[in-house]
This record gives sequence, C-alpha cells and structure tokens, in this order.
Amino acid sequence: MDYLIMIGQLILSLSILIVLHELGHFIPAKLFGTRVEKFYLFFDPWFSLFKVKKGETEYGIGWLPLGGYVKISGMIDESFDMEAMKEEPKEWEFRSKPAWQRLIIMLGGVTVNFILGFLIFAMVLFVWGEEYLPNEEAKFGIYADSLGMELGLMHQDKVISVGDRMVDKFSDRIVVQEIVINNADKIVVERDGQQKTLSVPPTMVNELSSFKNKDRSLYLPFFPFEIEKVMDDGAAKKAGLKENDRIIAVNNVETPSYYHFVKEVRKYNNKETSIDAIRGRDTLSLPITFNENAKIGVQAYLGERFFKFKKQEYSMMQALPAGTIKGVKFLETQIKAFGQMFKGKIKASESLGGFKSIANMFDVTWNWERFWYMTAVLSLILAFMNLLPIPALDGGHVMFLLYEIVTGRKPSDKFMEYATMVGFFLVFGLLIYANVMDFLR
Repeated sequence: MDYLIMIGQLILSLSILIVLHELGHFIPAKLFGTRVEKFYLFFDPWFSLFKVKKGETEYGIGWLPLGGYVKISGMIDESFDMEAMKEEPKEWEFRSKPAWQRLIIMLGGVTVNFILGFLIFAMVLFVWGEEYLPNEEAKFGIYADSLGMELGLMHQDKVISVGDRMVDKFSDRIVVQEIVINNADKIVVERDGQQKTLSVPPTMVNELSSFKNKDRSLYLPFFPFEIEKVMDDGAAKKAGLKENDRIIAVNNVETPSYYHFVKEVRKYNNKETSIDAIRGRDTLSLPITFNENAKIGVQAYLGERFFKFKKQEYSMMQALPAGTIKGVKFLETQIKAFGQMFKGKIKASESLGGFKSIANMFDVTWNWERFWYMTAVLSLILAFMNLLPIPALDGGHVMFLLYEIVTGRKPSDKFMEYATMVGFFLVFGLLIYANVMDFLR
C-alpha cells in the first residue's frame, strides 16, 4: 500500500509537469500560427486511452507513461513522420517559420519548467515555511553512524564546518554535498571542548555517492532515551518501567543515546535480558523480555524535548525570491554533479535511477508539502535534462537552431531525421538502462 501511494504521487507529479511542459511548446506555436496536430499526456503507440479532437488538434491520454508530446506540423520529431516532410512546406508548418520563432517554440517547454520549479519552491516556503534544527541547538553533539565513523566522526562530536562552509543547520546532507559536489577535504569538529580537523579520505566521494549509501545517514542528533509513554500491554509495563525513566544500558551494555538503544536491542528478539534505567536519583536494573520485533512497548521522547527547532516563515514577497534562490542553488548542484561525473569522481552508474528511484523520493504517506517539494525538484530536473544538446530532446533542437541562426545554413531534413533517430535511441537506451539498474539493485 505504501508503494502504491508513492507511485500515485509520482504519476500525479509527472502528469502536471508533462502537461505544463507541453503547453510551453503549444502556446507559442499557436501564437506564431503553427499547426499543432496532437497534444498528448503519455505516449500512444497503436492506441490511446482517451482522445478528442477540437479544431485542428487532437487531445488525448496515451497508455505508455514515459512522457508526453505535442506533434507540430512540419517538424521532425520522435514520430518520424517523413511522408509529410516530402511535401512542399505550408505556411502553417514549423519548418516555414523564421528560426527565431522556432527557437522560442522549442524553448517554451523548459522555460515553463524552470519558472514552475522556482514558483513551487516559493509556494512551499510561503505555505509551510522552513523548519530546521540550528546546529548550536544540538547541544549533545552527534550520534555517528558507521558511515560517519569512516570519516573519522565520533559520538558527541559537534560538526563546525566542512571544507570552507560553516555548518549552521544540523544536517548531515550538508556534509555529504560539500564532499561529493564541492570536493571538501576536511571536517572541523568540536571534540571534548577542543577543535579537531578531520581529513576526508579521497575514497569517500565514491563511497558517499554510491547508490547503496544514498539514503544512509552520516550522523543523527545525540539525545538520551527517556520514556514518554508506557503501553499497557507491553513488556515494559510488566518489568516496572515508568514514564520519564531514562534507559542507560541493555544487558550491561551502555546505551547513552536513543540511537545506541535502538541499535543494541536488535540483538534481543524474543529474548530475556535486563535494562538499566535512572528514575529520579535511583538507578534500577529490571529484567525484561523483548518481543519478536525487539520491542518493549514504550514511546520515547524525541528531539522536540531536548532541542529547540527554528521555523522560518515567509511572506509572499519574501517567498518568491527565496524560492528562486533555492531553485538556482539546486541547479548549480546538479551542474556540479555532472562535472564530477565527467571527471570520473562520481560513477554515472551509481547516480542514474529509474522510475522506482524517483518514486522512492516521495513519502510513503500522502504528504502535500513533500509532494510539492519533489514536484519542484522534478520540474527543474526535467528542464535541465531537456536542455542537454541531445537530438530528440529540446536541447538538441535548440542546438541545431542556434547553428542555423549563427551560420545562416539550415540542416537538411535527412540529417535531422538521422540525428533525431540517433538521439531517440540514445535517450530510450538510457531510460532502459536506468530502470534495469533499479531492478538489479
């Protein structure tokens, strides 16, 4: 059921982006008097799920959810309708329009996606604001996970900076981004009251950018395990644990933080052991039996009890520039990531993901804030990828149009047919490869 919710969010998000992207082509085409034969959400080889013709344009929904398209008269595209191209050019055809008009038509889709991405980021900030944990509020430091320990981090370190960037928000994603994208080679932490500089091993770029580690944490906030609620039918109740008890050990193994406890109890499925807890000034050792899921029937206080989170609210006038800045920074990161791939520092095979990877970026519950945030991200990715100078993508058409404008020479229809065919098979091959990699993973 969780996965169906993620798939549903992905389909809705892509449907919105595809329709608006194609409108970006459709509207300038119509404004310049160019005939649009089809406007489709998803592809319709052999048949469509729905179609209706209004005026000169057939509007429909295809059955193959790999994108969408507008079929513009007199344009060589993925339909490869070369019979129409053999006829004399008509005044309403794409090929009959001046190069500058054709350029605007081709740039319309990515322009809409860029603007849409910035606008959605702004609306997310306006509606929900931005909540975060200031770095100085993590007064107990970090709980270092195994991947963080490979970087030299230790429990209760306080991360001060990574590379040249000061860490003002408690987030291990900042550390990952600076190492993978910006080649940060050092981390400064506060340990036992003194600053210590950790050198980042060169191998960590590949390690942190690998598919297996993309969702793994380097560290989490360190805080004690204090019981907020004891369930009536759980082992904790039978053992005598009470609200506000602080658990400090399992089977004589110290568990100074909530995450230490979570890690340690995995060993005790259906097993009897002991738990040490502090109650007031007393330290208790209580026998207890974990269930088959290593649970004892308590609800712990989480971060809100120990930390003061900050929420940045935005007016509409503040949200618009802030959303644009957020989108621009995201695009900068994507461009730098491509640069790292070309340099061989990030493996393309580890970074590519298909529909499963994209679906996993959505929440397992229908969370509108997360949905719109991911839609903004996908809108900018769609715009960026479509601008790549690959024939069959908008960027390929733009590349040939710029060549025509600069040189005054228009590529022949036969050349455009072959180039589009090569580009189509390249894009389709990458799509298959990415989804096969998803399956194998």
